[in-house]
Amino acid sequence: MSPTQIEAMIKGALPDAQVQLQDLTGGGDHWQAVVISSLFEGKSLVQRHQLVYRAVQPAMATEAIHALSLKTYTPQDWATNGQGA
Repeated sequence: MSPTQIEAMIKGALPDAQVQLQDLTGGGDHWQAVVISSLFEGKSLVQRHQLVYRAVQPAMATEAIHALSLKTYTPQDWATNGQGA
């Protein structure tokens, strides 16, 4: 799966998201994603991850994405302690 496809899926659920993706193995099925969205405001870490996993669930169900490691931030979180963390 391409990073563009994954980013489009995430932005479908979180339209204001900034998404940074890294292919961890070079095979296109193990990814690390940093997602920054104002829609994470007031949500727990688990709730944030659920929003992203729900967005990419069709690709995970078919194993087009086998593994996805997440780091999720609100814009304020990112400005305060996300960059370089």
